[in-house]
Amino acid sequence: MTTHVQRLAEFAVRCRDQGVPERVRADVAGRVTDVLGNCLAAHADPDGDAAPAVLRAVRRWGGTGEATAVGSGDRLPAPSAALVNGTLAHALDYDDTHLPSVLHPSAPVVPAALAAAEATGADGAALVAAVAAGIEVCNRLGMASYLPEARNSLFFERGQHATSICGTLGAAVAAGLLFGLAEDGIAHATGVAASMGAGLLEANRTGGTIKRAHCGWAAHCGVSAAVLALEGVTGPPTVLEGRFGFFGAWLDGRYDESAMLFALGRRWELLRTVYKPYPTNHFTHPGIDCALALRADGLRPAEVDEVEEVELGVAAPVLRTIAEPREEKVRPRTPYHAKFSGPYTVAAALLGGGGLGLAADDFAALTPDRLALAARVRCVADERASEIFPRAFAAVLRVRLRGGALLEHRVDSSRGGPERPLTREELAVKFRANAGRALPADQVEALLAAARELPVSPSPAALLRLTVARPR
Repeated sequence: MTTHVQRLAEFAVRCRDQGVPERVRADVAGRVTDVLGNCLAAHADPDGDAAPAVLRAVRRWGGTGEATAVGSGDRLPAPSAALVNGTLAHALDYDDTHLPSVLHPSAPVVPAALAAAEATGADGAALVAAVAAGIEVCNRLGMASYLPEARNSLFFERGQHATSICGTLGAAVAAGLLFGLAEDGIAHATGVAASMGAGLLEANRTGGTIKRAHCGWAAHCGVSAAVLALEGVTGPPTVLEGRFGFFGAWLDGRYDESAMLFALGRRWELLRTVYKPYPTNHFTHPGIDCALALRADGLRPAEVDEVEEVELGVAAPVLRTIAEPREEKVRPRTPYHAKFSGPYTVAAALLGGGGLGLAADDFAALTPDRLALAARVRCVADERASEIFPRAFAAVLRVRLRGGALLEHRVDSSRGGPERPLTREELAVKFRANAGRALPADQVEALLAAARELPVSPSPAALLRLTVARPR
């Protein structure tokens, strides 16, 4: 009987050997572009201590240079380059999201594939097929963990980071394809990776920088698993469905087999992965949308001083992430911690931001005016938002002024979400703003053009070289 991991391996090899649809190829080029922009913006983040620490660590480890670290240009062993780039990709919490699994597939898979492509001399077409397969496997594993009766991922219910856990397997699939593994090799690489994936979400609640490295570690483990399989290490054939396998260990054996395997290769979950317009935890986005809408309707920063109370209504499952514990959320310890705060992000949006509404620069430092306003924000469960979650992220914001006026705005799908996807032009605005934090304008445009041409590129290595700022 064909096991689950063998089915996924068959699909992945078909992607490499038979190609993927044109729409999928174009979509992958956009994913890579977004990841590179996020990585470059992370280099300029004054609060970004995790990524520099990871880079220093891999420099200590040394090894043969096979792949490029985005931005710095360091030549590193492929697993180390994947670790650095995956950390950068997730560092600002600006990376894309798949719904309803609520995971961020590109941040672990794209860095793993870029490192493997450089190490093997693969061309752009091979890289695109590998990324497509890796993200699809990652998303399908996330879909398998979604429980309709709970309206949430079982990973999240248990405090586990689905991105770093499922992302490790997706990264192994992508890297394995680029290292030339056949179906049995891809299955073994996935089986090996299943013993490596991990990630806890407590940092979302009370701080710490380790979550920034989750996607880097997933990418690192994915490349490592592919190389181990290439050299002969094997994984169990029932690594996913077995009694002590992936779903048994992580989810007590509760998973949706159909969501993982149905129409694999015909219905692409990759295409349902949405881009973020704001560099914050995705659960905060509908509240930001509401705040920006009130500003657009006439609320001005000067009037914010007259705010008596703000009520943010969101889906009940997200309160644990963006509202609890309250003392940590109304007064976050760091700018990064603030990205996971409903009160602080609403305050930031009410007081105004840049870019697409709030840009990476808006979280360079905590500000007294935002902290003061955040203390007046109360987060509650909203029935309508809870019913919609996690098919989309919804919220309602009510602002009461001291004079008695009540302002209210509701969104049923956050900007960038399934009902309101970002346009090609908006994605270009995001990329230019992010990459422009680290590169001169002419180099930003050259990188954007090269990324869009990735499916026909003879060498992804040339793309990585463009991420290193030329001497002025």
